Amino acid sequence: QVQLVESGGGLVQAGGSLRLSCAASGGIFRITNMGWYRQAPGKQRELVAGITSSGSTAYGDFVKGRFTISRDNAKNTVYLQMNSLKSEDTAVYYCAATRALGFAPRAMDYWGKGTLVTVSS
Repeated sequence: QVQLVESGGGLVQAGGSLRLSCAASGGIFRITNMGWYRQAPGKQRELVAGITSSGSTAYGDFVKGRFTISRDNAKNTVYLQMNSLKSEDTAVYYCAATRALGFAPRAMDYWGKGTLVTVSS
């Protein structure tokens, strides 16, 4: 069973930066894609950024070059560098992983518990 543990969330002012980390353990050799998702109150969970085992990436349209996802396979860790944060980025951010292809939330097999990011205006 794969376990995912997120860290790095917190309170930041608009225009600031945060770096989220997601450490994976347990059965990780079966993992292909990993991603960051977010869910704000009253909204559906959406893809923020995803990365394949070979390093190909995908981003939500709202990212617009502000965020960067990266993956350290040696450390079994995925990172999300978030710059130029806006108040609308406030949400719980989740790390997820799958043994399949694609980044749709329904395709992800494993989820972390989430970390709260609050951006004050």
